[in-house]
Amino acid sequence: MPAAIVEAAEERQEREDELRQKSTAGGSPAVTEPEFATLVEVQTADWAGESVSAPDRQVAETAAAKVEQAFPDEYRLWIAAGEKETSLRHRQSELDFLAQWFVAAREVYLHEAVYGFFANGGSSCYILRLDPTKPLASEVEGDLDKRTGLAGLKSVADVTMVAVPDLWSRGTTPEIGAAILDKVVGHCAAMRNRLTLCEPPPDTAPAGVSQFLTRLAGPDSDDAAFTALYYPWVEVPGVDGARRTVPPSGHLAGVWARTDTERGVFKAPANQNLRGVLALPVRLTDQRHGELNDKGVNCLRVFPERGLLVWGARTRSSSRDWRYLNVRRLVSFLSDSIRQSSTWAVFEPNDDRLWAALRHSVASFLTDQWRQGALLGRTPDEAFYVICDRSNNKPETIDAGQVICDIGVAPVRPAEFVQFTITQIAGQSGQSI
Repeated sequence: MPAAIVEAAEERQEREDELRQKSTAGGSPAVTEPEFATLVEVQTADWAGESVSAPDRQVAETAAAKVEQAFPDEYRLWIAAGEKETSLRHRQSELDFLAQWFVAAREVYLHEAVYGFFANGGSSCYILRLDPTKPLASEVEGDLDKRTGLAGLKSVADVTMVAVPDLWSRGTTPEIGAAILDKVVGHCAAMRNRLTLCEPPPDTAPAGVSQFLTRLAGPDSDDAAFTALYYPWVEVPGVDGARRTVPPSGHLAGVWARTDTERGVFKAPANQNLRGVLALPVRLTDQRHGELNDKGVNCLRVFPERGLLVWGARTRSSSRDWRYLNVRRLVSFLSDSIRQSSTWAVFEPNDDRLWAALRHSVASFLTDQWRQGALLGRTPDEAFYVICDRSNNKPETIDAGQVICDIGVAPVRPAEFVQFTITQIAGQSGQSI
């Protein structure tokens, strides 16, 4: 026990003994010994934050009033000494609690991920509540009523990315980790407006990444379009000052948020610096990077004079439509925005006037997106189309209380490869074309 607490306890006991002697001694004591004992018992319970019975409380209050009136200075010194000891004990309890969590923090990555998210430009972060005493696999789905896990995340409409930084903490096996990722990716695929950021297990060698990919949903599946896998892990300073290697998903979520703010969802979240990262434990060659990139793995690279960069912007999907992160996220953004902005049409008369209003509203929104550079085309007509008329709103559709608005867009895809042709012309210096 710290010396300060021992000294405070001794002082409190000394003041208590002095006050007891004066209050209970003499020909006409202020209180009896049992009354003073009850006073000490109740006051000690109050300092400790414990409850006492109503009769004991009444006896203690009566005794305190008598003692304070008879010996005000001694009573005040006793109370002050007790409060000082209590304050020191509370502070020690807080420090012990924090010390336990600092030790436990070395086994988890959540705090590093949250720091990396904000360090890289994130502004709004939701942390799901899970029971740390239970396996993550049994807790990740959560409870909708208690708003825990993925179920609790369904009611948060503005979530656009989901990460599980503690997926690989506490010795999670690749089999269990892949099963948990399936649940997270399934949640994102069902919601259609968010993507999963993930990484392979720690200490995975470049050659072992492909083996881990076989445990996840195949590239031809719908889930693959909502999965962004990054490699390798990153070395960070650590919130406690100790350098450690952590999963990059939190930092990458911040990069996504930063890109959205600075450029827009249509900009691929790549060729961006990683902030709050000291080094990469694995240095990839161009050849190895190309192999991983073909499998939908987004690599983190180090380039001379440029630092650590995010050097990939793909989903795990093999589909041409959903191969790139920014395309999948743009379509999700457009779909969500149009759906939310067209709720006014509910219960309106389902006729030509409603269809014309919907066409105008959607076309205006998409035109703004085209002007910002989100859609490909020299004119709005080349960038998108909106159909909402009698051709797709049949009588049976109207009778069912439905209005159908068909929308097509041409997203801008990233310039992932830039090709140069070098030509040597006889009799002249070399020229680059």
